[in-house]
Order: sequence, then structure tokens, then C-alpha cells
Amino acid sequence: MTQPPPPPPNQPPDPQGGFGAPTPPPPQQQPGYGYPQQQPAQPDPGYGYPQQQQPAQPDPGYGHPQQPQVPQQPYGYPTAPQQPQQPQQYGGYPQQPGQPPYGYPTQPQQAYGGYQQPVAPVPGGGRKLSAQLQIVIAAAVAVVLIIGAGIWYANSGGDDGGDEAKGSGGTSQGTGGGGSTGGNGLGGGGKEKVPANTQAKLAFSLPQPKVADITDVSGSWITDKAFVKPGVNSLVAYDLDKGSVLWTLPLTGQVCGASRHVTKDDKAPILFEAKKRVGPRYYQPCTEVGVVDLNTGKLLWSASVTGGSAGDQKARFSEVTLSGTTVAAGGTDGGAAFDLANGNPRWKPQANDQNCYDMGYGGGEGLVAVRKCGAYDSPNVLIQNLNPMTGAPLSQFKMPPGVKYASVVSTKPLVVAADIGDSSGDGSGITDFFSIDEKTGKLKTKITADPDQYAARCRPTEVESCQQALVGNGRLYLPTEEHEGSTGEYGDETNEIIGFDLATGRTVPEKADAGDKYTFVPLRMDGGNLIAYKEPPYGKGGRIVSVDGGTMKETLLLENPGNKSLNSPESSFSLNGAELLYQDGRFFISETLISKPRESTGTNDIKEYLLVSFSAGH
Repeated sequence: MTQPPPPPPNQPPDPQGGFGAPTPPPPQQQPGYGYPQQQPAQPDPGYGYPQQQQPAQPDPGYGHPQQPQVPQQPYGYPTAPQQPQQPQQYGGYPQQPGQPPYGYPTQPQQAYGGYQQPVAPVPGGGRKLSAQLQIVIAAAVAVVLIIGAGIWYANSGGDDGGDEAKGSGGTSQGTGGGGSTGGNGLGGGGKEKVPANTQAKLAFSLPQPKVADITDVSGSWITDKAFVKPGVNSLVAYDLDKGSVLWTLPLTGQVCGASRHVTKDDKAPILFEAKKRVGPRYYQPCTEVGVVDLNTGKLLWSASVTGGSAGDQKARFSEVTLSGTTVAAGGTDGGAAFDLANGNPRWKPQANDQNCYDMGYGGGEGLVAVRKCGAYDSPNVLIQNLNPMTGAPLSQFKMPPGVKYASVVSTKPLVVAADIGDSSGDGSGITDFFSIDEKTGKLKTKITADPDQYAARCRPTEVESCQQALVGNGRLYLPTEEHEGSTGEYGDETNEIIGFDLATGRTVPEKADAGDKYTFVPLRMDGGNLIAYKEPPYGKGGRIVSVDGGTMKETLLLENPGNKSLNSPESSFSLNGAELLYQDGRFFISETLISKPRESTGTNDIKEYLLVSFSAGH
């Protein structure tokens, strides 16, 4: 396979894409996301069938010959036909045949990786085979499935340029931690306490800055003294209680990426553009990586690298993250990593004859790469748990056929979301979650999350972009989509938060109900608890609650004032396009995308805010 031609000249990002809007493919490449794929000549084996325990096999490196493939069972090997059932209704949701309602214990089921024994066919219009012959047929089929699945898993370690270190030198860095495995005593241990007065007031609001075109201002952080957010070609810190400007950090161009993770002493990685945007295109490539001290407003260092598909040009990045002392940035030009202290590169994008590149990284307690290899329209997507000092894979999992992108929800425990076959249909970017052993790369379980039933969202082209999917206590927590409440009145929508066991994939018995006319929006974990926003009905204020991750009982932390005005600061934001942060009795809602101001139509113009803050009083 030859190296593809360099990417086309810089193109302006998709306004809806935010950070990491995908770079358009070269003209000679096949259409990608959302287009039909050609079927591979040798489909992968029965994904989801039992795996034989085998010692780890070293994967061939870049350019090494691969082992001959053995004919394997196709993905989605059919199981025994089931009797049709009528869909059940629960809270307005149609349930899958045989599926219990949200939050109720499921019937014992085989763990992911098991298979159903096929029922022997009935030849001759109803004549049954003898019991002995049925046993022989079933045993033969089982042997074939086990062999096929074993071959697939033997190859799933990745022979697509997966095991090459991305840098040189360095030693392994321990990150520790990890979630509990479930059982009694879950939940609790959070830092957020109930304020003396849970009734909040509007602390301050800030208007959107004037811009000439659509401008991404994603990214926000809370420190002990400030709320920090991108402005126009700058970072700005605002006083927590008054909203006054504490410091402004001018930058060479617009911030185009911001890490979700910061150090204990409030240092945050960012991406920004090397030049200011000018008309008529109002676009610059996202090439600069830096680290900012959020307490002082100083840019500690900035750097750029060449390589990968960018060749001698600066590599373009779409997202950045942090794990330990490693800052990692990824994009369609490839991935790079830098020393947190001084910006020295730990690895750079590397061109290779297998078209492999790191499209992005998940950070936090571990460092996980989503690596793509092969043809543009039918890539192999690899999930690699990395040594953050060298970039060498510690383990690897190969995603199933039909996956073009993947998003890292958590690195320890390792949970990945994907849209298999681009079939979610609702823009959520999720059909399934994969619980993976980060030490061995083996799949623990696959959790299917019907997009019509669950409300978590990921931007498919961004590795660390998922919202409303939380991992803790050995569980994956997801909100359901809104559905009709108990009164059946107009506007009486509600939802729940459901927990899934990461070891078995089964739902747990406990669930959290938002209550009539309120909708849960999970924000983050707080120890073993979930911090969630409850979107309010008309005329009411939103609530911040702490949900015990074991019992799923909620505790009110903050309730915003009600407001029936069309210019209500709280209701002026679209929750799908806003960032919501809560800490220590303060709640912030901020925009991620701003645009040229609208022309005034009179006194009833709806105000557009960059940021609003509610506080319990301090």
C-alpha cells in the first residue's frame, strides 16, 4: 500500500463541527462518513462469539507480512429464529422485543462473547431430526464458531501498524487509579457538599463578543478564583462571583482546542492558530500546542511539529488532552505528544505505508489512542492503551467492521463509544459502548445503546468529545431520551439515568428518575456520585443534584430562580451547544460557538450570552 497524497489546502471547518471538524478527503479518495462501504473480500468472523484463551502474540510491525487469513464466520452470524413479540411500552418508549423496561433487572443472559446454540432445521415440512443427530449438528457448529472466533481474536491485536512506538526513549509512567468493580457500598465519597442555602441567584451574565464570522469558543475551566474561557484570539479569566476580568492572555490566533483535563495546580493544554483570521475566509489552520497557567494567565510554552500527512508543513490538530506529564494532540495529520513541563516533543506524526495515524487521544488516568489504518472508506480502527512517555502500545483492541470512528469515554476503566455502520441515525454518534480491559486489550462486554432510547452524544470525528455518558463505580451511566411523564400533559417530558455493569453489560436494578417535567443531563462524576443538571420546565429554574452512584438517590445542591421571560439567561442556551460546569455552589453555562451579531428587530430581541453564572452565595 502506498502513502496517500498530501491533504488538500486548508479548508475552513464545518461550522457545526466545533473543534476537530474533519478535514475534507483528497478528491481521489472514496466518500467516507455516511456512504456505503464495499464489502471486504474476507469478512471478519463472528464478532461476539466465544474466544479461546491464547497467549499474547506479537503483532507484525509496519510493512511486515501478515499471516494468511482463514475463512471465517461473517460479522453478525445468525442465531436461532425467535418467536415474534409485541413491543412493550414504558413511559412512552417502545421497547425491543423481550427487553425489560428501563432500570429493571434483566433476565440472566450470556455475557458478551457467548453464542446461542443454533436450533437444528426441520426438513421435510415438519419432520424433526433425531435427538442424536441434533446434538451432532449443534456440536459441529459450535466447534466451527469457536475456531473462527479464536482466529479473529488472534488477529484482532492489530497487524495494521499498531504496535510501533510513536517516540523513542523514556520510561513507563504509572498512573494508578481505576474504578471499583461494583458490589455493595457504591456511591458516596464526593467533594460537593450541600450549600447552606440551595436557592441560587443569578451571579452575573456576559454578552457574546462581536465576531465577523462563526467562531469556536469551546473550552472552560474553574479554578479557586476564576472561570476561564476562550475569547477572541485570547483566553480570559473572570472573577467567580462578580464576572469582572481578572486577566487576559492574548494569543497569535483563535483557540481551537482545549483539554478536558488539567493538572492539580491548574495548568491546562490548549490548541490555537498561528495567525489571526481575516476575511473573506476567516480561517487559519490549528497548528499550535501550548500549556497555560490558569492561575496567572501565562502561556508557559507553545510548540508545533511537522510530519505525517502534513509532510514539511506544520501538522494540524483537532483536539488536545493531558495524561500525567504528557500533552497529546491528534488529528487527520497524525498524533503528537509533548512534555508538560517544557514542550519538548515525545513523538511526532509519522508517515507509513499502511496509512496509519492517531486521530486523537483520551486522557486522564491513562492515555488511549484511537488509531486508524488502511483505506479511507473502510479503515481498521484500533484502540491502543499507550505508554505516555514513549507512545508504545501497552495493549490493543481492534474495533469491529463498520466502525469508522471511535470516542474514548474513560481511559481507566477503558470504555469506548462507536457508531457501527453509521447507523445511529440521530446524530448522536453512538450505537454501542465497548468495555475493554486496558491491560490486555480484551473485550469485557459490548453495551448496545439504542439511539432512540438513550441520550448520550459523541462527535464522531473527535476522540474525547462525549457528553452525558459517565463512568464510575464499575458502571456506565446513561440518560434516557425524553418521554412522556405520568400526567400526560403537554410539556410533561421526563427521563431517567440508567446504570450498566461494565463487567457484564447488564442494566443494574437502581435508576434515577428526573421527575415530571424535568430532564436529567449528567455532567461529571464526583467520587462515587454523579453531578447532574435537571433541565426545567417553562417558568421554573434548573437544578443541580448529586446522584448516589449506588442507590441512585438524588440530593439537591442548587436550584436556579424561575423566570418566564423570553430573555431568561438560563433558557437562552441550547444544551446541545453549551458547556455546563458546577463546582462548590456555583453553576456556569457558556457557549461553544458564537457568530456575527444579528440585526436588531426591536425591543423584544433575544439576548445572546457568552456566559451566565448562578451561585448559592458565598
